[in-house]
Amino acid sequence: MRPVRIGVQLAPQRADYADIRRAAAEVEDLGADALFTWDHFFPLGKTADGKHFEGWTTLAALAEQTSRVELGVLVSCNSYRNPDLLADMARTVDHISGGRVILGVGAGFKEREFLEYGYEFPSPGRRVADLAESLPRIKKRLAALNPPPVGRMPILIAGGGEQKMLRIVAQHADIWNTFAEGEDLVRKLGLLHKYCAEIDRDPSTIEYSVHVGGDPRDSGPQLRELGVSLFTTSTSGPDYNLDTARQWISWRNELNT
Repeated sequence: MRPVRIGVQLAPQRADYADIRRAAAEVEDLGADALFTWDHFFPLGKTADGKHFEGWTTLAALAEQTSRVELGVLVSCNSYRNPDLLADMARTVDHISGGRVILGVGAGFKEREFLEYGYEFPSPGRRVADLAESLPRIKKRLAALNPPPVGRMPILIAGGGEQKMLRIVAQHADIWNTFAEGEDLVRKLGLLHKYCAEIDRDPSTIEYSVHVGGDPRDSGPQLRELGVSLFTTSTSGPDYNLDTARQWISWRNELNT
């Protein structure tokens, strides 16, 4: 079984960059394994108004600031960038960070963001199909870039569509990220194992990642039994409260000793 790892997603919203920088330093000092931004253009939550920063450029700055924690955008919207460009961006941040990048990608879902930034907003099926077409291009570009990535740069795919998305995960993902829980997660894992078997892939080669909150003793043991190893908490500006992250990091330390 993989060791427990804890990720922290810092939503780059409702805060000045100095607040994000301070929070990132604290996340690394706490001993988190991974630090994520996200790929939105407007704040999420009760209102879409307020300060907000772009995820990849924020991540590049945090790559210079940090020295140990893995880094990623959870997750990049496939439709916002040419897949070859996304691969090049991730490779560049990987060099800035000394090989610590996780390349997260998904199909995207926020209609306002697509339209206000000049992108077409196709159907969910079309967006998923576009993602399936982009992933081989991303891998091909990563293999062709000079210099190549420093680290292994695992590909994280977010999404839980049971007919199409999980097949894409089985084919391309090093890490699968989901919000699913309970019986929903059990069913999706069963399907993922089935799709892996169809292409002769060992499902244990995929790391399972979930978004979590609350007391880790309430949900952590069950998730561990299902094979989850990357547990990611989320926090937002302006204050970036890391109390939940502290609890999960403490729980990780108890299990990994």
